[in-house]
Amino acid sequence: MMWIIAFVTFFALSVLVPLLFGIAKFFCLYDVVEERRCHVYVLFGKVIGVIQEPGFYFLPASLGLQALIVRFFGQRHVVDMRLDQEYLRSQAVNSEEGAPMGIGMWYEMFISDPVAYLFKNTDPRGSLRANVGSTTVRALSNMRLADMLETRHAMSQLIRNEVSPKAHEWGYKLGSVYIRKVHFRDQQMMRQIEEKVTNRLRQVTSAIMQDGVNQVNLIRGTAESEAAVEFARAATLRPQILGSVLREMLLKPHVAAATFEVLETQQLLSSKADVVLLPRDSTPLSTLLASSEREA
Repeated sequence: MMWIIAFVTFFALSVLVPLLFGIAKFFCLYDVVEERRCHVYVLFGKVIGVIQEPGFYFLPASLGLQALIVRFFGQRHVVDMRLDQEYLRSQAVNSEEGAPMGIGMWYEMFISDPVAYLFKNTDPRGSLRANVGSTTVRALSNMRLADMLETRHAMSQLIRNEVSPKAHEWGYKLGSVYIRKVHFRDQQMMRQIEEKVTNRLRQVTSAIMQDGVNQVNLIRGTAESEAAVEFARAATLRPQILGSVLREMLLKPHVAAATFEVLETQQLLSSKADVVLLPRDSTPLSTLLASSEREA
């Protein structure tokens, strides 16, 4: 008996209940709306109900008994209400100076009116893209190049204020609008700008290097001048110092004699002259005559 009850319960939960829910959903007895989704019910070309809040809905109570024939004579549209974004690359504009520029436009949008989104425009997303692109070209053309490169926030607000009313008619609402990129479209102009920037960098680098060389020369010249002054001062002080030392030495005769003897010996050794050594007690003249007779 327990096995029969278990089998019946399993069969009912796995087969009958999903089958009953499937039949109920097929005949639009209920519907489940997910987060950030909107269900639009159309019967005989007329919108009979819009459900935007997520949850479980018993459709005959929400839409009336006509919900039972929506499956056969109408439609159910599921609209994605989540935030979306798009980026338009290099919209061609010309500055006031005639420079061909490209504008990269990024914008966010979401569906604010599902009915208008479904029935007022066959391609609302494409129309919004075209409207943003044409507004960018129309509103930003003939601007000063400096303003175009520097005032991106103001340009973004200008585009948003002009596009928002028309987008709302198609069921869209714009979120953030931002100009992400402003660039030159002419390759030759870009090369010329690069050459000018490169030449300017070279000039600045040369000026910095020359200024460094000048600073080094100035420091070197100042150092050499100070060194020359110090050497000249030392040259003037040397005789004074040497004279005072000699004066002190002359006050002590034995020290002076020893000093002059050392200096004389050092001078003889450095001259590389021939030195004749004589005995201490001999007479120099007789010794020289004796040595000359031997040689003869």
